[in-house]
Amino acid sequence: MASDADVVICGGAALGSATACHLAMLGFPGRVVVVEPDPSYARAATALAASGIRRQFSHPLNVRMSAYGLEFIRALGVDFRENGYLTLAGSEAQAAILRANHAVQRAEGAEIALLDPGALAARFPHLATGDLVLGALGLSGEGWFDNMGLLGALRARAKTAGVVYLADAVAGLDLAADRVAAVRLAGGGRIACDWFVNAAGGRGAEVAALAGIALPVERRKRTVFVFAAADPPEGPLPLTVEPSGVWWRPEGEGFIAGATPDPDLAVGAEDFEPAHAEWEDLVWPALAARSPHFEALKLRGFWAGHYDMNLLDRNAIVGPHPAIGNFLFANGFSGHGLQQAPAVGRAMAEWIRHGAFRSLDLAPFGFARIAAGRPDPERAVI
Repeated sequence: MASDADVVICGGAALGSATACHLAMLGFPGRVVVVEPDPSYARAATALAASGIRRQFSHPLNVRMSAYGLEFIRALGVDFRENGYLTLAGSEAQAAILRANHAVQRAEGAEIALLDPGALAARFPHLATGDLVLGALGLSGEGWFDNMGLLGALRARAKTAGVVYLADAVAGLDLAADRVAAVRLAGGGRIACDWFVNAAGGRGAEVAALAGIALPVERRKRTVFVFAAADPPEGPLPLTVEPSGVWWRPEGEGFIAGATPDPDLAVGAEDFEPAHAEWEDLVWPALAARSPHFEALKLRGFWAGHYDMNLLDRNAIVGPHPAIGNFLFANGFSGHGLQQAPAVGRAMAEWIRHGAFRSLDLAPFGFARIAAGRPDPERAVI
């Protein structure tokens, strides 16, 4: 079956649907088709994320993207719990990084406070602070939100505007005159197009390879543990990031937590087996050491999802390919894709509609730095 579209978006989770939604918001008159192999989104990073949004980044563009993400989430009425993020430093070297990041964040208007161990103990009396040097606390505009609520709202707006969602997979790209001329589908169809958007998440590198493009993006597995505390600490609690990288936050009547595995190896597309040993080896010891309220815990569940990790600098890859001009990247978000989806979707839509980024210049995150091997790093990756 052959058809045509003005825009084909590969991937219908948060990034692809945000692009489709913002095309509709900009009044794009053409036909938009979103190709998504799993309409249940059961293994999409959007569905498996811890759904946090923060402004505690080291790169100003990431601070700005999350600011728009929060604005957009609030405008949609998506449930948002504004408990903040608390990032802890256990050495002078880590404290220096927090201070440097804080200068960037404050310059971008983020309300982040630096707290010494005494201030941390006064504000969060359940925490052991004797090993800490500094903490950074988001006073507003940080927390976590309803991930599937956001995706549902994006899809609903896109579909109301006439965007077509196709349950299929991109299997090939036909190139002509340095452009993507058509998309070939696993189900046998072919869609001629004017624009192609790679918002394929963990499949981003494979999809880029269909156009002969080497994209330094690999899947990294992250396991999330669900637990209850026999004597939970009181009060509204932030998402807390330990000096070791272990993080935890409230979730319903209990908590969730996770850690960065060491070594952090690439995984296959079908590897969603939780890394059970991380609970005993990394997560529980860090929690018990941080608070006596976390000494008696009951593990209630777990799941694993994937980061699409940009191996060059852990920042997003956004915008057109320099040689294949109608091939647009929305890849390599390294765990930040859900919160940055509204800003990137807006940027993709602006490029397609106007030929330029208008609201927020994401050119520093373009493919040119990838081709040149010139990293522009994000240092605050959880």
